[in-house]
Amino acid sequence: MLEQLRRAISKIPKGRVSTYGDVARAAGYPGAARQVAWALHNAKGGIPWHRVLGAGGNIRLPGEAGLEQRMRLQSEGVTFRGSRVDLARHAFDFAVKRKRPPTPL
Repeated sequence: MLEQLRRAISKIPKGRVSTYGDVARAAGYPGAARQVAWALHNAKGGIPWHRVLGAGGNIRLPGEAGLEQRMRLQSEGVTFRGSRVDLARHAFDFAVKRKRPPTPL
């Protein structure tokens, strides 16, 4: 389960975000938002942890970790409305099929 959640998180591209609940649904575990937090907490690295937010676009990490998350998102061009990420503009839709670039011949 945790590995499937991490794979879903890894699909979130630069400049986009997702909520804990949306990641859980995308991985096939609706209602497992807390497990997404656990998957992030136990990840070894190389996973875009900063692109996962609480419901409504809230940063749920306290103190310096939350400040770091905000700074990382802003460096990727993610905009905020007060303390929340503008989800209407930056939410990643797992359901949309991404086109692959053509394979060179």
